[in-house]
This record gives sequence, structure tokens and C-alpha cells, in this order.
Amino acid sequence: MCRWAAYLGAPIFLEDIVSRPAHSLIRQSQGAMRCLTPVNADGFGIAWYGERPEPGLYRDVMPAWSDPNLRSLVAQVRSGLFLAHVRASTGTATSRNNCHPFTAGRWSFMHNGQFGGYDGFRRHADVLIRDEFYPHRKGATDSEALFLVALGEGLDHDPKGAMERALGQLTALARLRGEAPHVRAACALSDGQRLHVLRYSSDDHAPSLYYRWSDTRQGWAVVSEPLETDEADWQEVPAGSFCTFDGQKVQITDFRPVSLSAAA
Repeated sequence: MCRWAAYLGAPIFLEDIVSRPAHSLIRQSQGAMRCLTPVNADGFGIAWYGERPEPGLYRDVMPAWSDPNLRSLVAQVRSGLFLAHVRASTGTATSRNNCHPFTAGRWSFMHNGQFGGYDGFRRHADVLIRDEFYPHRKGATDSEALFLVALGEGLDHDPKGAMERALGQLTALARLRGEAPHVRAACALSDGQRLHVLRYSSDDHAPSLYYRWSDTRQGWAVVSEPLETDEADWQEVPAGSFCTFDGQKVQITDFRPVSLSAAA
């Protein structure tokens, strides 16, 4: 399992989430506390939005704690919307193309979790990616496949429905050709305007996910693990839910993947 953090609000330095808090994302890459994999050393990445519609992207295969360029970058770059991720591979190679976040046009996406037995149906998963989005298939992860399938399912105009259809199709493949647990997912995605997150699993062990509004920062943080131990107002994202953060508001609705049989 991986760890990630996302932010939407008044512009802040990326380090205010990535490196400065007591339990920052970089600290979580060395000592995560709410997952079975405490060390997340198989690469990292950040996607951030600035003055252009498309996000900037920085990814590398080094552990996040050992890259001095990362600390320099997050200390200088300010953004009002960004996604950051530290990776613990569930089987695919440690390479830059397999590091999150993934981007396509104005969209950015990251995922913590897995589809059970993915190696047994990876080719079938790739078939679900529409031709127009397949050029963005640079790596070999289930996460990137999920993102690209969702783009083909209408992410631009229906983010929740697209994710329900995409996750449902990959879950159906996992049930048919993979193994249990068939899916565990905590995802974040953005079009540069709003931040969407979901938390879902086919068993009772959905990946941890929390959110918090900061009056000081005037923004939302959504994280795999709370960033400070003395902040008691972190709220858990309910399992089986889809959240949309827009300005100072958050909308939380039920998330129900649509299976292949249901979509037929």
C-alpha cells in the first residue's frame, strides 16, 4: 500500500503538506502507521496546478526522504491544488512511469490500493482503455489503467459515474481472473478546479483516508494519515463514498461500482 496527500484551497507552499508537518508525507514514506506497509520507498511524485490548465509533474524512483531536489522544490513552489504520493509497489517494477500521480491533459490522478491478482488479467485490463487514451499508457500499473479507463468512461463530465464504471469493470476482471481481496482503493483526482476522492473496498479493509479544513490555511487537506498528532478534527472519509471538494464545501455521496454484468 502507498500513502498520499492532496490539497485544495488558498495557495500554500507544497512543503506545508509534503515535508514540514510532524507526520508529513515524507515521514510517512519512512514510517506509515495506518497500513501494513510502513515503508513506502518505491518512488514518489507530485502533480500541482499553477497558471496553466495542465498540471506540472515531478516523479522519481528514489525514496522520497532521500531526494534533496524534492525538498528544494516543495520549499519554493506554491499552489492552491496539488496531489502528492509515495509508493509501495504491489508487484510492478520500480520505474518513473509507474510512479503516481498520473496525468492526461488537465486531469491528475493517484491511487492507494490494489486489484487482487492483477498480473493475471493485466492484458484484459488494457483492452478496456479506449484507443484515444491508450497513448497515455506509459507504465504497467493497475492504477494507471484505472485512470485511463475512467477517462474513457466520461471523467470530464461525470467524475463519480466514470469512476464507478471504471472501478466496476476492473473489479469484475479481478473476480473473474484475479484473487481476493478483489479491490481496495483510495483515489484522488482533479481537473484543476475541484478535488475528488473516493474510498472503497470489496472487503472490510478500505485504505485509510482522512480530510480536514484548516482556517489558518483556508484549505482542505485529504490524506492517508493525519499530518499532526495534536489536530483532533481530522475526519475519516467513510468507506464506500465519493467526495467532491469545491471551494469551502465538500459533498459526500455513496460510491457504488458498476460491474460488467450490470453495465451490459
